[in-house]
Amino acid sequence: MPQDAFTLRLVSRELHETLKGGKINRVNQPGKEELSLLIYTGKRTLKLILNANASDCGAYFCEEDAGNPQNAPAFCMLLRKHIQGADILGVDTPGFERILRFRLLCHSEFRETERFLIAEIMGKYSNIILLENGVILGALKTTSLDENTKRMIFAGVKYVPPFAQDKTDPSDETALRALLENCTGDRADFLFRHVRGLAPVTAQAIADVYTGGDFARHVYRYIFSDEISPRVIERDGAAVDFTARGNSGIPFPTLSEAQSEFYRRKREKKQFDGLKRRLLSALQSARNKQEKQLRQNLEKQLSCRNAEENRIKGELLTANLYALHKGMQGCEVENYYTGQREKISLDPQLSPAENAQAYYKKYRKQKRTVEVLVPRERETRAEMTYLESLCALAESALDVTDLNSIAEEMTAAGLIEAPKEKKKTGRAEIPFRTYECGGMRVLAGRNNLQNDALIRQSAPEDIWLHAQRYHSCHVVIKSEGKAVPDDVLSFAAGVCALYSDAHGEKIPVDYCLLKFVKKPPHSKAGFVIYSNFKTTLGDPNLIKN
Repeated sequence: MPQDAFTLRLVSRELHETLKGGKINRVNQPGKEELSLLIYTGKRTLKLILNANASDCGAYFCEEDAGNPQNAPAFCMLLRKHIQGADILGVDTPGFERILRFRLLCHSEFRETERFLIAEIMGKYSNIILLENGVILGALKTTSLDENTKRMIFAGVKYVPPFAQDKTDPSDETALRALLENCTGDRADFLFRHVRGLAPVTAQAIADVYTGGDFARHVYRYIFSDEISPRVIERDGAAVDFTARGNSGIPFPTLSEAQSEFYRRKREKKQFDGLKRRLLSALQSARNKQEKQLRQNLEKQLSCRNAEENRIKGELLTANLYALHKGMQGCEVENYYTGQREKISLDPQLSPAENAQAYYKKYRKQKRTVEVLVPRERETRAEMTYLESLCALAESALDVTDLNSIAEEMTAAGLIEAPKEKKKTGRAEIPFRTYECGGMRVLAGRNNLQNDALIRQSAPEDIWLHAQRYHSCHVVIKSEGKAVPDDVLSFAAGVCALYSDAHGEKIPVDYCLLKFVKKPPHSKAGFVIYSNFKTTLGDPNLIKN
């Protein structure tokens, strides 16, 4: 449900009931276009977010601590000066507009002053403005005299409300009735194009519940009824919208709670997507670098493929020195390895012995190069396999906690820079993924470091599982010496399949007692070898459902 006038009228009613008589204890500005007000209502302290961002504009309560910049922005300092400690006298929406107006009684050493904090919730034109006696004291977004605009917004000018749309005000029932007498065709489209303050989804909802009779009366009652049935609407497990009055979705007792949940999940999704893109981008860059090194390595090895030929040529020249002389550009001698005649190029500036030594020298150089390149190729391929495992873990991550655990591993591996922290505080250790099935615990690592830790911390008789021929998390069934039922084994195999790069397909999963799992010395995190294993089919849908 977009923040249209219909929704904001109901929002302002709830805010008024909740915040009237409350006191603003603190003003913060965690984001460029976002304000945070800590308000004590007499019973509890609430955090109210006023957001003027085009995609997240709105007014809703929030419990998370988003953090604040080290130096407060100018508008935040202005609000702290003028409204911190103020009493909230009420919240309303002036006219049928997308505006929330907070009426405040502000205290100072010498006087009490009534001021208004205006939140204009209008998409990309959203703004937050502080007024006293109708004059602007400051605004989150200001204009300048150089801008070609009819509406000036900066300190010292008289506040002019946003210009009204050329549509009918639904609060004027007489005008609304006159308008709807000419309503033809698609009722929802007609309402959206001709009635002020209605978003398309609101207009559609009004048209959908109309059952006949006086349409103007129906529209008026729908818009100005205080009835609410707040819901968060989901699609494919993601919160895509909220509604003040709906029949489908997750129900909430208040519109404020529905908004809070919707914006919380929206912030989490935005944080999740941003962090995932950052990690996958860093991994792709690292993979490109390793692929380049591998290509260069193979090209150098290819250039050394004739090393043995150079050694043989050196031998053949040494065996035929008596028949050669300086100044020759080439010769043809018998190759006693093949029994055939072989042509050998010579440097006329060198003696026959020096030409033989030149071939030996080139052979030794190529041999040394190959001796260095072969183990380096193995290291590069191992690094690429490790990076692929991190990509698989990042692609299969389901929440920010999963991604944070991968980010920690990548930081330790030097793939990304450690985040700058304002204060050095002890960070809580990220736990294993934990499930319960058939009375047994099933644990899964979130990253390769956790995979190694899971093996170290488990008992030899526990059951260990890993996807066959795919990158996946390590899974351990804590059997505590008991026989593991088939349904528990299938569940644990499903966890492997879910957190793998099989992309939701059923895949074969190997399992064995943990005592048959070994980690080779100096191997990459998450790499193990195992024996005495069996294979089952892992179905990720067992976990999703």
